[in-house]
Amino acid sequence: MIEICGLVKDYGGKRAVDGLYLSVDPGVFFTFLGPNGAGKTTTMKIMAGLLNATAGEVTIAGKNVAKDPVGVKAEIGYIPDHPFLYGKLTGWEFLYFTGGLYQMTSNQVKNRGNDLLDIFDLRKEADELIDSYSHGMRQRLAFVACFLHAPKLVVIDEPWVGLDPKNIRAAINFMKEQTKRGVTIFMSTHSLSIAEEVAERIGIIHHGQLLYDGDVEGLRATSEATDLEDVFLSLTEG
Repeated sequence: MIEICGLVKDYGGKRAVDGLYLSVDPGVFFTFLGPNGAGKTTTMKIMAGLLNATAGEVTIAGKNVAKDPVGVKAEIGYIPDHPFLYGKLTGWEFLYFTGGLYQMTSNQVKNRGNDLLDIFDLRKEADELIDSYSHGMRQRLAFVACFLHAPKLVVIDEPWVGLDPKNIRAAINFMKEQTKRGVTIFMSTHSLSIAEEVAERIGIIHHGQLLYDGDVEGLRATSEATDLEDVFLSLTEG
């Protein structure tokens, strides 16, 4: 589903991503970890077609992101670290707008939207203006819009800000169910406990380079520490 080959991204004189190689199969829940400024968000924006790479290639579902950005965007859902929603639209109006971008019919948006609004506990507020939503409600609406067109790959950057434990649990359960149906989840997070619970594979990036790619048990084996936070800190110190 994801093939990243020799990815490089420079910002002026700073190298944010430094020769990244990564391959992720369909239906895998992949968690991307790293300190602030490690290159996580830059990598994910390139995957989503929002940034151009300095060098290297990214292929999503067999499509090259640089050569076929529209085709790639049709296959993926994306939630950035700070989702932008149109405050003067209602929740439903935003979903119909989003569905239109993916050439969904009104009935498809209605049926899929109702199911997702129930899962993310937003059905009652769906006719209200987004301006009236709390931060957590906006985050949940971003999840609904992301999954509306049934993407093959979902790229999510730090999704938990503003969500209470109940809604975090609902989102985790939903995403794990999606992977069972073949959807690939590529998620960055600073929550090591969530990464440990959900990830089939963990990637740790630091200074733009991949330090580790494997499962949780393999990560523990890289250090004498038993606590995952201690293992992470030992890998990324300096």
